[in-house]
Amino acid sequence: MIAGWTPGSTAALLAKYDRPGPRYTSYPTAVEFHEGFTEGDYRSRLATADRRSAEPLSLYAHLPFCEHRCLFCACNVVITRHRDVASRYLDQLLLEVDLLARHLPSRRTLAQMHWGGGTPTYYPAADLERLFRAIARHFEFAGDADIGIEADPRVTTDEHIAGLRRLGFNRLSLGVQDFAAEVQEAVHRIQSPEITGALVARARAEGFRSVNLDLIFGLPHQSLEGFRRTLDQVLDIRPDRLAVYSFAFVPWIKAHMKHLPKEALPSGALKLELLALAIDSLGAAGYRQIGMDHFALPEDELARSLEAGTLHRNFMGYTVRAAPDLVGLGISAIGDVGGAFAQNVKKLTGYEAALAAGRFPIERGYVLTEDDARRRDVISQLMCTFRVDLPAFEQRFGVPFAACFAAELAALRGADSLVAHGLLEITEASLVVTRLGRPFVRNVCMAFDRHLAPHPGGAAPVFSRTV
Repeated sequence: MIAGWTPGSTAALLAKYDRPGPRYTSYPTAVEFHEGFTEGDYRSRLATADRRSAEPLSLYAHLPFCEHRCLFCACNVVITRHRDVASRYLDQLLLEVDLLARHLPSRRTLAQMHWGGGTPTYYPAADLERLFRAIARHFEFAGDADIGIEADPRVTTDEHIAGLRRLGFNRLSLGVQDFAAEVQEAVHRIQSPEITGALVARARAEGFRSVNLDLIFGLPHQSLEGFRRTLDQVLDIRPDRLAVYSFAFVPWIKAHMKHLPKEALPSGALKLELLALAIDSLGAAGYRQIGMDHFALPEDELARSLEAGTLHRNFMGYTVRAAPDLVGLGISAIGDVGGAFAQNVKKLTGYEAALAAGRFPIERGYVLTEDDARRRDVISQLMCTFRVDLPAFEQRFGVPFAACFAAELAALRGADSLVAHGLLEITEASLVVTRLGRPFVRNVCMAFDRHLAPHPGGAAPVFSRTV
């Protein structure tokens, strides 16, 4: 159990802090994006990014297709067995690659590329190669580039793994969630430890330098005993990295979650125990905790990046590659380019229509202000390292931290505050999230979020709960 946690203190902290809040894959969050940001604005931001820097880019491609729906999933997916739909979408992705390259004539090096979904390996290996070759025709990969892809062990073949490695993919991420049979049946995701371990072994044999497994705590029917067995089975596989996510139960956004047995969801107190079990088990097995929900073996680049203070966070999660601009391809993909966020349309029909007309399929976005940039820096530091170095912040932005955040610091030091409850320590040199406070790091970040406002009475919350 984490130092400082007792049944009484845990109950009190949950009562105060277990409330809806962002995960902060961006700041401001996507809730602030608006349709006033247009396709023309995106073109302008690409031009700015192309002129202002020669640094490498990050690229994300969204491949949304799955054969079956997993009830825990909050991603933007398309469930279909009609392969012609997926094939047509691939044709449109290639058009977007061409259009993007034309608007970045001087920025053609990639430090990081990730393909997510959906299930990218829904596509045959030959189709994945077709997309990769199209990107590689326009963009050059840095020598140490991270090239990753998400895969479902239930549909990923040896041909997929061999083909992806031959192309240059070096990171593989696999969903597990939980190996307990009752949990898998409830969430409609039946996947054995054996098939998962076999795919990891195959990836390692082909030369993938890092394999990640995803777990989720807070799913229906999870128990300490069952999750302990899952952790033991995962440790037998010994992935290089693990993500241990808190389940985002948002049935008001994802209607399919209404089919989950709500009465079987763990309480907030049990969720904290499940998280503590994961932290203890993985720590005992030699993994380092990375940010709020990732773990890595000491020799993995993610752990080394944490030690060196070079860890970063973007829409693709925690990363060791600093790239000041990220471009997104595919439906719902989000770019972070030239000081602005830009998000593509979420529907296949709108995506196809825009590209057929020679336009970027932009639906909405957001231009960051100077205040946003400062707050984004603070939140990113907290999410990556659980601390903010105040002199370093002041050197980056040329302004005193205390002057920027006077109201926030006063609130944080109040009688009934994060500091008073032992979750945060503030000195003249730093803000530090304590070990007791790490499960509540989203709440610490929320203190610096000027956009965050309570939802109207009776309205559904925008975000999942922080615990």
